[in-house]
Amino acid sequence: MSPDDRSVLMASRPDFADSQSVFKVFSTFSSSIFTFRMLSSNSFSRSSRIGLSIAERLATEGAAVMVSSRKQANVDKAVGDLRKKGLKVAGIVCHVAKPDHRTRLIEKTVAEFGGLDLLVSNAAVNPIFGPILNATEDAWEKIFDVNVKATFFLIKEAVPYMEKRGGGSVVIVSSQAGYSPSEMMGPYSISKTALLGMTKALVPQLSASNIRLWKNEFSASVRDQVPLKRFARSEECAGVVSFLLSDDASYVTGETVTITGGMPNRL
Repeated sequence: MSPDDRSVLMASRPDFADSQSVFKVFSTFSSSIFTFRMLSSNSFSRSSRIGLSIAERLATEGAAVMVSSRKQANVDKAVGDLRKKGLKVAGIVCHVAKPDHRTRLIEKTVAEFGGLDLLVSNAAVNPIFGPILNATEDAWEKIFDVNVKATFFLIKEAVPYMEKRGGGSVVIVSSQAGYSPSEMMGPYSISKTALLGMTKALVPQLSASNIRLWKNEFSASVRDQVPLKRFARSEECAGVVSFLLSDDASYVTGETVTITGGMPNRL
């Protein structure tokens, strides 16, 4: 089963200091929810371009996409841009760290598109930048609430709807910092490492419900440190996510797929 005829659910992060997880789920009538991060009213950040490219790729392949963000303006822009290309999309305001927002997001997707099949968690928060010992307790709580806890609960709350469909697929989009922590983004890097463990821990129970799970690592390193000497293009990232969500990857689960231009990734 390819992404066509399924629904996608995604959640967003509107800005660097206060971003959120992104996830997509597919239903029989092809739907998805897309969350993104914006640096200004008219320019997408690099991570939002990746999320938007994923949403566009899946919608192009037949999925309907539900877009969400904490800001209505971000939702409107993403929905408008995708609809101009003739793609089936809808949108809703959502802060994924808030349980009632996640509930509303999932319920709207199911009501509008008929069910959930696929989920992509594609964002995170990093409210601090500096030496790790300077990190405050509030910063640690915010990073883990959004990057780790919200990711888990997005998956947990989507699973019952996937089970009704006979199974599904989940992709957690992460960062190469989970393998090679950034000196100036220590807590953020640690939260990304935690997602490696979450992926492995979820696989046994999800597999029993015919739900596959992967973690994708994208590189945000200095270009000269990348063997290919360039950053990944957003469409390259979207292509990998689309593959993992398709039946071409039906015998793959519990793995971390790195999209890092040849950078070594080992704990």
